[in-house]
Amino acid sequence: MGSEPIPSWPGELVDLTEDGRGQRVHVRSTPRGPKESAVYVHGLAGSATNWTDLMGELSDVVRGHALDLPGSGHSPEPPDGDYSVAAHARTVTALIERVSEGPVHLFGNSLGGAVSVRVAATRPDLVRSLTLVSPALPDLFPRYGPARVALSGVPRVGEWAVGRMRMLPAERRITMTLSMCYADFGRVHPERLREAAEELRRRDGLPYSAGVLAGYTRGIIAEYFRRGEENLWRQAALVTAPTLVIHGRHDRLVHPRMAARAGRVFQHVRLVLLPDAGHVAQMEVPGRVAREARRLISETVPVPIGE
Repeated sequence: MGSEPIPSWPGELVDLTEDGRGQRVHVRSTPRGPKESAVYVHGLAGSATNWTDLMGELSDVVRGHALDLPGSGHSPEPPDGDYSVAAHARTVTALIERVSEGPVHLFGNSLGGAVSVRVAATRPDLVRSLTLVSPALPDLFPRYGPARVALSGVPRVGEWAVGRMRMLPAERRITMTLSMCYADFGRVHPERLREAAEELRRRDGLPYSAGVLAGYTRGIIAEYFRRGEENLWRQAALVTAPTLVIHGRHDRLVHPRMAARAGRVFQHVRLVLLPDAGHVAQMEVPGRVAREARRLISETVPVPIGE
C-alpha cells in the first residue's frame, strides 16, 4: 500500500458573521506561506478531509482552506435549517471574504462543484480560477446512484432510511460509500478507511445528522429542476474565471458525458477525463488532479509589474 498518508490538516471554527450570532463553520487550513489562497468545497455526505491529500500536493503554491459545509464534518447545523445550494454558496462567499484579501482558486467536488459554480457566477470578483471535480450539475438522465440517493430526500423516508443504515457497522457503510465513489477500491489506504469509519461513528452520535443528509439531498434535487436565470447551467455560462473540469471515466454518480456539456457552456474551460478514476478523483488520484490544477493556477496568477 506504500507510505502512510498525511494526517488531516488542523481545523478551527470560524465565525462568518460580525455579531458572532450567525453561522460558524469548521475550516481546515494548510500552513501560511504562499501568497495565493484556495478554498475547497466538498460534496454530499463529505467533509473537509476529502481534500487532505490534494491540499498537501498544492500547499507550496496556495494556502488552502477546506470547510465543512454547515451540518457536515465538525460544522454545526445552520441556524435557519437551510441546506440549499444557494445557502451553501452564501457560506462559501462569506468564508472567502473572511480568509483572503483577494480572489481565490476555488475547488469543488460533486455538490461542492455546484456550489462553486454559483459562487463563481454571482461573485466573479472573488474567484481567480475554478476547478471542478465531477460537479453535480443538472442531468435529466441521472445515473442509478443519484436516483437511489434521491430517496433520502423524501420527507420522513430519508430520515427513516438513514436510521436503518445506522444499524450497519460503520466500516461496512464506509466501504459501501467508497466503493461507489472510487473506480478502484484498492486505492483506499487502510488508515483513510479507519479515519472515515471513526468520523462516521462520531457523526452517528449527533442528533441532527440524519436530517442533515436529507436536507442536503433535497437541496441538490431542487437544483436539477430549477428553471430560469438561477439554473446552474445558465450560471455556468456566466462564469468568467478560467475553469478546469475533471471527470473520472468510471464515475458512477455523475455521468462523464456531462464533461462534454461543460465544454460547450463554460466560457474559458479545459476538460480532463481521467480513464481510471471515479467520482472523487481528488481523493483517488490526488497527484494527477494536482498536476492539472497546478497548471491552471500558474496560468492565472498575476505577474507582478516589472517581472
